[in-house]
Amino acid sequence: MKARIEILQKQLNGINIYLIGMMGAGKTTVGELLAKQLGYRFIDTDDLITQATHQSISDIFATEGEEAFRDIESQVLSQLCAYQKFVIATGGGIILKRMNWSYLRHGIIIWLNVPVEELLNRLKEDTTRPLLQHPDHEQQLQTLLEKRKSLYAQADLEIMINSGDTPEQISTQILEKIPSILKPQSNALN
Repeated sequence: MKARIEILQKQLNGINIYLIGMMGAGKTTVGELLAKQLGYRFIDTDDLITQATHQSISDIFATEGEEAFRDIESQVLSQLCAYQKFVIATGGGIILKRMNWSYLRHGIIIWLNVPVEELLNRLKEDTTRPLLQHPDHEQQLQTLLEKRKSLYAQADLEIMINSGDTPEQISTQILEKIPSILKPQSNALN
């Protein structure tokens, strides 16, 4: 596996990897693991936003609204795409703004696709998600996923995740599939 990672590192040539998907998809957990395996740095856009604003995501939603949060998220993403060798876990709604796609396209976009039942199971104890402040979590997740699915599907790579999959298995699957979407490098002289 080590030799395969070294080849992949050369093929990637420092290009960033953006993880997209619903809340609870495991973008942060898988992203940290992926970054470690690739020798990349890891960043979570939500963490960066809370550090920059000194507010929780819930507080930003409550005091300034989702629109303001999405604007901050876009600013953070625009700055991150200037760097290399990052695995970036994005917020679940980052794909909603067309402008963000121009930033995401600076790297490889990977959709962690998790069934609603599994998301529900993962998020049942989580009270921090502003978009889950709804009496029927399953219905809310289903509605959000339906609204976003066609956008998520624009990713370079879709990773289907099942309830028994470990973060290590998911990370390995990503590493195995990335070469299939990379353009062959030309060895021609200029």
